[in-house]
Amino acid sequence: MAKVQITETAFRDAHQSLIATRMTTEEILPIAELMDQVGYYSLEVWGGATFDSCLRFLNEDPWERLRKVRKAVKNTKLQMLLRGQNILGYKHYPDDVLIEFVKRAVGNGIDIIRIFDALNDIRNLETAMSATVKEGAHAQAALSYTTSPIHNIPHYIDLAKKLEAMGASSLCIKDMAGLLKPYTAFELVSELKQAVKIPIDVHSHYTSGLASMTYMKAIEARADIVDCAISPVAMGTSQPPTEPLVASLQGTDYDTGLNLDILNEIADYFKPLREKYIQSGLLDAKVLSVDVNALIYQVPGGMLSNLVSQLKQQGKENKLDEVLKEVPRVREDLGYPPLVTPTSQIVGTQAVLNVITGERYKMVTKETKAYVRGEYGKPPVEIKEEIQRKIIGDEQPITCRPADLIKPALKEYRKAIKGYMEQEEDVLSYALFPQVAEQYFKYRQAEKYGIESTQENYTYQIHPV
Repeated sequence: MAKVQITETAFRDAHQSLIATRMTTEEILPIAELMDQVGYYSLEVWGGATFDSCLRFLNEDPWERLRKVRKAVKNTKLQMLLRGQNILGYKHYPDDVLIEFVKRAVGNGIDIIRIFDALNDIRNLETAMSATVKEGAHAQAALSYTTSPIHNIPHYIDLAKKLEAMGASSLCIKDMAGLLKPYTAFELVSELKQAVKIPIDVHSHYTSGLASMTYMKAIEARADIVDCAISPVAMGTSQPPTEPLVASLQGTDYDTGLNLDILNEIADYFKPLREKYIQSGLLDAKVLSVDVNALIYQVPGGMLSNLVSQLKQQGKENKLDEVLKEVPRVREDLGYPPLVTPTSQIVGTQAVLNVITGERYKMVTKETKAYVRGEYGKPPVEIKEEIQRKIIGDEQPITCRPADLIKPALKEYRKAIKGYMEQEEDVLSYALFPQVAEQYFKYRQAEKYGIESTQENYTYQIHPV
């Protein structure tokens, strides 16, 4: 019987979920070589919000981080998270940008690309998956897990078969809100193992307090890989801790074969870092506790903190309960999208507006309009005509793959940053985050040539995936 393998998320999802992706390359590198000796299936080191955060908050080049980590990690596969046609941003990008991005990510050291779409619209995964396969990397297709009248086990089995047929090397059940319950996980994994031949990875968050139990039942159903975080950066809105799972499986048919002594040494490295994050206020006690709202309202941890922050700005913190009740109603109106970047922000912000204006859809965000127009893809359930009319009037939604309407743009981006370019990858940084990348390029030039930097601070809330 095959042992269970572990993907370690400390360098990406763990710190994205707990401290808004603020871990620096300087904090990552000293422990990278030891983590390479553990025998993990993979280390998740890049993608998600790491790219944006490096440029925006840390004055770091994300490409340089990847190259340095690759140099330190010689034996373990490096993994990243890609938002399908959204790449690492919050909107759809042209195919030429996406293809070049995948090529450069693999060229700089990525072995496994986990690719997801917020709506599970497989048209938004096609280009990313084919580009990954073409570059010789492992394309892990993700099922964004949620529950609704249509999101049941047959729905996910059907999706999984389509993704396998599209060339997925493995499948990930991506449970971003911690909604997957233990016995459901057993049933879902069991049926997936019957339906597809590729390995199954289970990814969850501890937000609702279920994830370790869910992993155990998924493992009993023969899940191949589970995503964990070393204990000082685990729990809360992060992943289940690595060491207890390794200890629980020792001596069983599912034994991971990982060495607890080395894991303990790694945990010792992260403990003072955790203390530092707590002292600085980056690590808030709220994100470490079990949040039952995740189960009742399907609100992921990162989305909850965004709702609180939006209400604070309006001086309406007392409206949180109303907003939490409004979120499932907006989600139903919009065709039950899974709540993950960017749909979590779209649904959450619209719910806040509905509550504070006192009238549903009196004010509508441009993102909600774009979503209803079909610019993000096809909602899981068709949006009712009266809701559609309220939001976009008589406009007709698009029915094609959204990226088919976006013109190639790489050449234009290359022209735009001619004066700043130091590497081919700079074009992609600029394509994804023009304003932020340009400020970083100015900072980089200033550092290099001793010019005074005029860096401005373009901050906005980072949304954990």
